Amino acid sequence: MKEKGVSQYKLLNSGLDNKTLDTLKKNNNITLLTLEKLCNIIGCTPNDIVEFLPNPTDKKDK
Repeated sequence: MKEKGVSQYKLLNSGLDNKTLDTLKKNNNITLLTLEKLCNIIGCTPNDIVEFLPNPTDKKDK
C-alpha cells in the first residue's frame, strides 16, 4: 500500500469496511471477494499480496 500511495482512508472510501481492515491488520483470513477489491483499489494482482507458505504441521512424503 505504501508503494502505491494507498491509505486506510482510501480503502474505506473504496468499499472496504472497518471490520475488514481490522481483519487485515490482524493477519486473519479474508475472502476472495475482499482480495479482489484490494487488488482493484491498489492496482495489483493477488500474487503481489498473497504468499503461500507450507503448513508446519504437514508432514513431508513418507
